[in-house]
Amino acid sequence: MTSDAIIQIEHISRSYAMGDEVVRALRDVSVTIGKNEYIAIMGPSGSGKSTLMNMLGCLDTPSSGSYFFNGVDVRTLSDDELADIRNKEIGFVFQTFNLLPRASALKNVELPLIYAGLSADARRERAIEALTSVGLEARMSHKPNELSGGQRQRVAIARALVTRPSIILADEPTGNLDSKTGQEIMALFQQLWEQGNTVIVVTHEEDIARHTHRIVRLRDGLIESDEPNDAKSL
Repeated sequence: MTSDAIIQIEHISRSYAMGDEVVRALRDVSVTIGKNEYIAIMGPSGSGKSTLMNMLGCLDTPSSGSYFFNGVDVRTLSDDELADIRNKEIGFVFQTFNLLPRASALKNVELPLIYAGLSADARRERAIEALTSVGLEARMSHKPNELSGGQRQRVAIARALVTRPSIILADEPTGNLDSKTGQEIMALFQQLWEQGNTVIVVTHEEDIARHTHRIVRLRDGLIESDEPNDAKSL
């Protein structure tokens, strides 16, 4: 295990049974992600990037190979321990926002802290801090249908940040946004990286990947390339 690695995946494969057919979604994939990296995982539909994202987020486990998260072999963990990693160490941001429609921005951001067992006062304080960090201090009482798409995604990012995770894992985070708003969200991810977060963006869009400092490209379940984004890595 590399000392500064937060994630180390070694020779993982993932197969699914689809009727009589076996689909090999990932085939002998190895990748290491260090602390405070800003990385894109790219690939066309069917390349395996969503499967890899599920592995990274401890939402799925490999058919073979090893996954070390902060030096711990994920295969040795119970379902409760995996859930603990998801709740405390990984902040998820989804393309569809996944917000509760009848809850305010503040209540949506507080939600992960309810599962973490924090008091009501502590939850409110942390949620206000997270919403302020994404520029939504004036929109805390608004419900999702009272917010623009970009504001809803900012609420989703604040919700991901509120547990103070090791990693922000964003799945097509600009997919439902216009290009200008998408650029604003990527600028926000850049700020989060500058503040010391590890940021992983899963995308099929080249202009989104260009914001990151390293690009891992998948094709047919294999890593096609893993290279620095030279324009950003200098």
